[in-house]
Amino acid sequence: MKDGSARGGEAGAVTGRGDAGVAPRSGNGEIEAFLDSVARTVPAAGAGRLIFALDATMSRQPTWDLATELQAEMFDEALKAGGLAVSLVYFRGLGECRASRWVSDSAALKSMMARIDCRAGHTQIGRVLTHAVETARENRVAALVYVGDAMEENPDDLAAAAGELALLGVRTFLFQEGHDPVAERTFREIARVTGGAHVRFEPGAARRLGELLRAVAAYAAGGLKALTALSGRGGEGARLLIAAMPGGGGAR
Repeated sequence: MKDGSARGGEAGAVTGRGDAGVAPRSGNGEIEAFLDSVARTVPAAGAGRLIFALDATMSRQPTWDLATELQAEMFDEALKAGGLAVSLVYFRGLGECRASRWVSDSAALKSMMARIDCRAGHTQIGRVLTHAVETARENRVAALVYVGDAMEENPDDLAAAAGELALLGVRTFLFQEGHDPVAERTFREIARVTGGAHVRFEPGAARRLGELLRAVAAYAAGGLKALTALSGRGGEGARLLIAAMPGGGGAR
């Protein structure tokens, strides 16, 4: 939202690029040493690469904590379709936007997320999209998922960045908490341009968010085939994503 910072710094700052990692509360020297040691970490071979981006501004703490607990469901589902490598991206405070190293298990991701708290600030969705573009140019990214409730940027700039993601084949899935109409219009457009999906969920709706994260993980790990299979097994999140994607997921 309009308000969001980290209980540590295991993540590399997103400037032109950034895929380092998120560290415990420590001094700047320790953090820099940690970032140097993980900057070249790569995901397991064959795993689908998913950028997991969250708004970490002040009002987002309850949802951040919820996502920290639910993210294990992404890895559990992805194991059925080839595995998953996740890079956490978050923004908060006065211009802080960071990206983590790639991790391939829920314990590592939970450890990173548990060290980050939310701080007051404005949205920086444009930096998230730009980072995703630069990362995908280096190595294929299966999908970008973004969880947030507000948008305080130029929507035309975000649409332009979404166009670059579309050219790189990166579908973007935006899970919006609440009913902000400005955010909804922009999120829908980003999803339309990239061939992804925009789905709303109510504050504190753990089951809905968990289902959505499972679904996007299935897609990142195994594509539309895995997403359709999850829907066939009764996955509500998969059904919602397919319904929200252009052409029911077949367009592109």
